[in-house]
Amino acid sequence: MTPLTRAQRLLAAGLVLGVTLVAFEVTAVVTAMPTISDELGGDSLFGLTSAAYTLANMVALVAAGEMVDRRGAAFPYLVCIGTFVAGLVAASVAPSMHWMVAARTLQGLGSGGLAPIAYTLVHRAFPADRQAKIFAVLSAGWVLPSLFAPAVSGALVDTVGWRWVFLGIVPLAVLVAAMATPPMREFATEPSPQRSPSRVPHAVVAAAGVGAVATGLQTANPWVAALVTAAGAVAAVRALRRLLPNGTFRATTGLPAILSSRVLLTATFMGVDGFVPLAVARIHGASPLAQGFVIIGAAVMWTVGQWWRAHTPGIAPSRAVRSGFLFLAAGVVLVVPVLWAGWPLPLVFVGWSVGGLGMGLAFNPTTMASTTYAKEGRQGEVASQVSLADSLGFSAMGAIGGGWVALADRSTFPITAAIGASFVLAIACATAGIIASGRIVAAPG
Repeated sequence: MTPLTRAQRLLAAGLVLGVTLVAFEVTAVVTAMPTISDELGGDSLFGLTSAAYTLANMVALVAAGEMVDRRGAAFPYLVCIGTFVAGLVAASVAPSMHWMVAARTLQGLGSGGLAPIAYTLVHRAFPADRQAKIFAVLSAGWVLPSLFAPAVSGALVDTVGWRWVFLGIVPLAVLVAAMATPPMREFATEPSPQRSPSRVPHAVVAAAGVGAVATGLQTANPWVAALVTAAGAVAAVRALRRLLPNGTFRATTGLPAILSSRVLLTATFMGVDGFVPLAVARIHGASPLAQGFVIIGAAVMWTVGQWWRAHTPGIAPSRAVRSGFLFLAAGVVLVVPVLWAGWPLPLVFVGWSVGGLGMGLAFNPTTMASTTYAKEGRQGEVASQVSLADSLGFSAMGAIGGGWVALADRSTFPITAAIGASFVLAIACATAGIIASGRIVAAPG
């Protein structure tokens, strides 16, 4: 195996720090959000806070993918960190849930660009025989935050208040920027001679369309809801067809099937991970610490699955992804009993850990297969497409699930049915993923 230079080791450390920062923020905020929702105005905008974050990711990742191909990685990385910090500060002073939605949008714009930058740097800066393990190392950046972020977040919420969950991350973000940016300049490449028109306007339309769907699904007036949802869906699909390769929605063999699988993977995961803490809070009446505890195992096992796959490179991508979807579907089924108030929460922890293992088993193979389709000087484009697929899965499921939660908040529709509907949709997405995974192949040569 090719040894790494000092600059490559520093770069790997910096990229892991960036992943760790985002992982801490995501896990900590998920833990605190039920309490924030209680204090700032109820559950009607609960799903929209998550959707706004991931929709902003959609725009940022396309913009960052273009910038890294045209200007190198350091400048867009600093822009992303700066925007992320602005969103954290805004969230810490939020007087309402509407303000919180805006703040989470800023955070999403900042964090969204980090993933395509990292993917591009792994492809450009590290030898081919090291890349799978580097991606596994990046996934390990989720482990430590997943272990202590819920505990830290729950303790802050219970003692000094949820606003310090956001403020406490600010100095960490500044430290990450100072440590990660210098080694990025070591691996600057010449910009691609082929300059395609910017795809950012299409990303904005796609995000706005998905956002309109999310808004429509949470609108009380059924006629307005139907009109806004339909218009948003049409706009989103048209824009996504310009951002993703032809055949993505049909899971055509090759890169389209890889991207389809990523959409289905993240949608399945969000259908459980985004709503289990709410079930623990509303159905079981558990503390913020317990709300975070039940999802820790999934993040840890996600990383275990990625390490496993990184050390078993001989398995065909389609087979690896299919096994991941099977474990993920099993995890969803094992979590469903959380809808009964008497179900022990440690069993929820164990059940969703199985789902997390499935994500890890499928994630690395799709990432590695996608990099085989990246042309020299255009790695940022493919990296942004992979990240866009992830964001689309998270945001679409967040919007749909959030719509059901909002319906429960304003009507007699029970919260158990609202969360249960997300679980059912997650199982359907996992089933579709098992089918799509059979069409995954790496690029020839």
